[in-house]
Amino acid sequence: SPGWAGEGPGASGKNRRVCHAAARLEMGSLWEEFNRLGTEMIVTKAGRRMFPTFQVKLSGLDPLADYVLLMDFIPLDDKRYRYAFHSSSWLAAGRAEPAAPGRVHFHPDSPAKGAQWMRQIVSFDKLKLTNNLLDDNGHIILNSMHRYQPRFHVVFVDPRRDSERFAHQNFKSFSFPETQFMAVTAYQNHRITQLKIASNPFAKGFRDGDSEP
Repeated sequence: SPGWAGEGPGASGKNRRVCHAAARLEMGSLWEEFNRLGTEMIVTKAGRRMFPTFQVKLSGLDPLADYVLLMDFIPLDDKRYRYAFHSSSWLAAGRAEPAAPGRVHFHPDSPAKGAQWMRQIVSFDKLKLTNNLLDDNGHIILNSMHRYQPRFHVVFVDPRRDSERFAHQNFKSFSFPETQFMAVTAYQNHRITQLKIASNPFAKGFRDGDSEP
């Protein structure tokens, strides 16, 4: 159903503690609204939080088992882009730059029991995006003007001593196509800017001239 992500081929053969895991994207209608316009996410040297925030509701976990939750970001293609203002569209502008160092972001509550993860919405609100290749803060490093797909992973903490033998069975991955975005250092599409200001609670000052921080 819309808003729910399942894994692709290969979901069979998974550990029974992850094979029934399901994730529903929160704020799905807002993500869809951005996606229709072509979502852009700001990357800065210091690191910038995502908006909309990536949030999921989990089900199907073993309440008594321990799980680690994490995210990574994969390039959608091998191109870099530029924004054509006259046509309000993104155009391929050559081959992608060398991939930035691949990093993962662990949810800070990891590891935790399945019961805890399922009790409330899981929010990755601490995750930050940067274009600083030398970043030492653990932020996700992305190339500006490249397209990315966020991925969400549920990993069962296997207590067996030889658990690394079963690593491929102990996780389940989820991708929501509506969360794809273009990494930018400044918003290119003015409608994205307007929608961010209208829907982001932290952009209140832009909406009504409020001078409060």
